[in-house]
Amino acid sequence: MADQDEYVLICAPNKAGEHFIRTLKCKGYKIAGIANNAAEKKRLEELGVEVNLVVDTRHENTWFRPAFPVGQVYLFESSVALCCRYVQMCRTWTTKSIFVITSSLKPRLVYKGLGVSQVIYSHSGNVAYLAESPASRG
Repeated sequence: MADQDEYVLICAPNKAGEHFIRTLKCKGYKIAGIANNAAEKKRLEELGVEVNLVVDTRHENTWFRPAFPVGQVYLFESSVALCCRYVQMCRTWTTKSIFVITSSLKPRLVYKGLGVSQVIYSHSGNVAYLAESPASRG
């Protein structure tokens, strides 16, 4: 899924994202979290994510590349607008795949147009299989 020095970057504003973080941690991946407020950052820290970025998604001039290499990106959608901003930001940080996990079929083409590799529709949010999938390695 990631080179040894790369971090898997994840936005996990819901239970499905939390479960995926736990899955990745059990498999030994280096994980970095992304949030747009202090409360979300605290929640990521409580999940054991030690490296967290708090970004101002409203102002593109503040979207600086992280100090660590970013590999795969997993964005669990809570808001289409926020997720689109994360995609725009993260696409400049990595050449690896960006995955959006959503429970809505409607924004699929919007995400694809912004450079998302795969939009995954999941009503249950159970996407632990992505931690093993060959498609998630590219």
